[in-house]
Amino acid sequence: MLILALTIYRVVAAENENLANFSPFLALVFCGAVYFRCSLMWLIPFGVLMVSEGILNKYYGLGWNSLSFVVRLLCFGSALGLGLLVAQKRSWLSLAGGCLAGSIIFYFGTNSLCWLQEPSYAKSFAGWWQCMTLGLPGFPPTWVFLRNSLLSNFIFTGIFVTVMESVLAAAGKHSLLVRSQQVAVNTN
Repeated sequence: MLILALTIYRVVAAENENLANFSPFLALVFCGAVYFRCSLMWLIPFGVLMVSEGILNKYYGLGWNSLSFVVRLLCFGSALGLGLLVAQKRSWLSLAGGCLAGSIIFYFGTNSLCWLQEPSYAKSFAGWWQCMTLGLPGFPPTWVFLRNSLLSNFIFTGIFVTVMESVLAAAGKHSLLVRSQQVAVNTN
């Protein structure tokens, strides 16, 4: 059910310019690696990506061997790796840092590929910089994609972390929420 809902969201969001790069997927991969020891849980976002990619590629007339699909998979894989690193020493700072790093890797990875593939960009540092900041005339500036990615990744990571930390606290396990509450009590 979750895969279906997320797939529908991704397809609908692809048609809405205001939702460009506003997605829970990177946060889901990152947080899944932080909190779930069962690697099968990590397959959920990759399953969503595969299904929605197939739908969107068919819509845009692209095939499965699209380099952009491979780059997105690598970006999601980096979020998985960041999540596994953060899981070793989970803290608010490491969670925020991992979320930020995942957003930046995704932005630079996908936009750099766009710069390489789009003939309208000069193949120079100036052309790459244009791709990273302003984009092409007639389209929203590309920094909007970074803004949306950062916002969505921090919002969804915050939601996922709050839920998971609440579950851990309720189960009497190590939780960042309990530690935060203890610090607040000790300072009063």
